[in-house]
Amino acid sequence: MAKASPTPSIDDLIAAHRPGHALDRGFYLRDDIFERDMEMLLVRWTCVGHASAVRNPGDYLTAPLGDESVIVVRGDDGILRALNNVCRHRGSRVCVEAEGSAAMLTCPYHAWTYHLDGRLRRAREMPADFDPAAWPLKSLPLTEIGGLIFVSFGPAPPSLEAAAPALGAMTDLYGWQTARVAARRLYIVAANWKLVLENYHECYHCAPAHPEFSVVHALARPGRRQLRIGEAAPGEPADFEAWAAVADGTETCRVMRSDLAEGWVTGSADGGPVAPLMGRARYDGASVFAELGLLSAFLAYPDYGVLYRFVPRSVLETGMEVIWLVDGGAEEGRDYDPGRLTWLWDVTSVADKRIIERNQAGVKSRAFTPGPFSLMEPGTQAYVERYLAELEAPCPTTP
Repeated sequence: MAKASPTPSIDDLIAAHRPGHALDRGFYLRDDIFERDMEMLLVRWTCVGHASAVRNPGDYLTAPLGDESVIVVRGDDGILRALNNVCRHRGSRVCVEAEGSAAMLTCPYHAWTYHLDGRLRRAREMPADFDPAAWPLKSLPLTEIGGLIFVSFGPAPPSLEAAAPALGAMTDLYGWQTARVAARRLYIVAANWKLVLENYHECYHCAPAHPEFSVVHALARPGRRQLRIGEAAPGEPADFEAWAAVADGTETCRVMRSDLAEGWVTGSADGGPVAPLMGRARYDGASVFAELGLLSAFLAYPDYGVLYRFVPRSVLETGMEVIWLVDGGAEEGRDYDPGRLTWLWDVTSVADKRIIERNQAGVKSRAFTPGPFSLMEPGTQAYVERYLAELEAPCPTTP
């Protein structure tokens, strides 16, 4: 029997990558690579939700990322904080619901109770020399951009000096700071997180896989994805690109205005409005795509917004959470119909789940070899190049 070839190291796979081509199948199948992926992703910024979910003191939301979980809570002082969802006693999750409101945060295991700022308030039956001040919930970096809440599980997340103003120009125009969540869906995809994100970054698949999307969005057609940096009209967010193929210490970001099909004013089945206008937006026949970091993407129409949160769960499972925003004063049933509001990105996400899982099934085959990117996949190629650069760079240690 022939001797099996040794498994190449991660660094060997990175070095062997052929520019302009997809990744080796090992990047989508190996547990050791997934572990290294998570070390890299945890120290970056990721969107965990919208501020309308934590509007009042005591309101909280929780968000997972791999084996980690964060509590984002509004304190009695009005300050928004990010706390590790790990009790300082024996490690139980403190908050188990996705959202809620509480005067104190109480661990359901042994009832250690924490103030909303993370300080330990009470621990039952502890020794006389026990000091509660020494055992607060651990804090995490948090920033808010136009109502979008970003958290990092690392001590020194990438710089947002360029990314925050670029994304903030979009959220300001569309009034996301004062928006509210109208709907949310979670789609569990049986595939590696990179296949999910690579799919999101190209529209080569849009014509065959997304006829509904392709009717609405001009970028589904060849040659329509180019950024228009420096061509923004007054009051319009400028197209912005910060996606270097090197690990440069800054957070990746992209903002891109894209035309809708002629006669369409928003992402709907008939092209007509589905909700009241948001912020200072007008029906100008366009939408704005944006992303910040490697796991968060956004889409702004004049009358509603979409947040995409990509959450790696294991080497072969990824969560896609989609959150729909409307104007903060909009009322369901009076100002919008949830079915019309969610139609396009629900049907698109269901189709994405299907095609990505087929992609993963093929990548599992030993017959798979990485193919070349098409002219309609520059976004995916850039994503792969940045991923490899980040994977190769040393990561700050997560707490």
